[in-house]
Amino acid sequence: MRILLTGSKGQLGRCIKDRLPEDWELIAADSATLDITDAEAVLNMAHNFQPDAIINAAAYTAVDKAQSEPEKAFAVNGRAVHNLAAAARAVQAKFIHISTDYVFDGHSKVPYSETAAPAPQSVYGQSKLAGELLALAANPESLIMRTAWVFSEYGSNFVKTMLAAAAERDELYVVDDQTGCPTYAGDLAQTIIDMLCKQPFPRGIYHYGGSRSASWHAFAQAVFQAAQQHHAGFNSPRLHAIAGSDYPTPAPRPAYSVLDCNKIQSEFGIGASDWQKALGGVVAKILSA
Repeated sequence: MRILLTGSKGQLGRCIKDRLPEDWELIAADSATLDITDAEAVLNMAHNFQPDAIINAAAYTAVDKAQSEPEKAFAVNGRAVHNLAAAARAVQAKFIHISTDYVFDGHSKVPYSETAAPAPQSVYGQSKLAGELLALAANPESLIMRTAWVFSEYGSNFVKTMLAAAAERDELYVVDDQTGCPTYAGDLAQTIIDMLCKQPFPRGIYHYGGSRSASWHAFAQAVFQAAQQHHAGFNSPRLHAIAGSDYPTPAPRPAYSVLDCNKIQSEFGIGASDWQKALGGVVAKILSA
């Protein structure tokens, strides 16, 4: 299978490259090699390479910065997704686009299913929802995979932030009234590869996230517990639980954005990300780097 992967230098992109079957051919594109906001460039790439599938792991992910740069956020998370979906349709390739829990308002008390009504509260969330709609409009056969709280040994993420902060401070204050489902990028990457092999190829929206929900504070506790298990000399900082209102940000965060992953489990037997199991290995790699 021939794959065109965008966002190849991000944490998900790198995890996909690590797990791609050896006999699959890959063009790994990033912003320096392919401007996905340029429809002609995207179409030319698709026509020249003739991929069997396009995986869009690229995104504008600066949630707070998006509030003051809506044009950039919508260009990458919206218009570019339309370009990629349309190009996939033009060359009869499968198309997978990665979306986010931020398309929801966070007011729910139960996990969000794929049929829950989106109501994004930030520019970032609005731009990601626009990408979903534009993908399906340009290519009704698109597969949209929503995920949340992604972490890995690569890139920038909460786990790396907490470990870096622990090396500099004895006390940390972490939000405890925002709940989500941490997701290991390696598990998401393998799920994407598995979905590409399904016959017929799935279409529409699917959720994939962590098997257990947690607050940011609980997630931080899990990170430091893993660090202590893998490095006897690791000194955990004292953790203090705070409210999101105590740490105001330009973009509002969903108070509750746990994803219901029963659809992908029931239809394809794909279980949720066991992020607690993956966390130890990720922490060990980060600390030994």
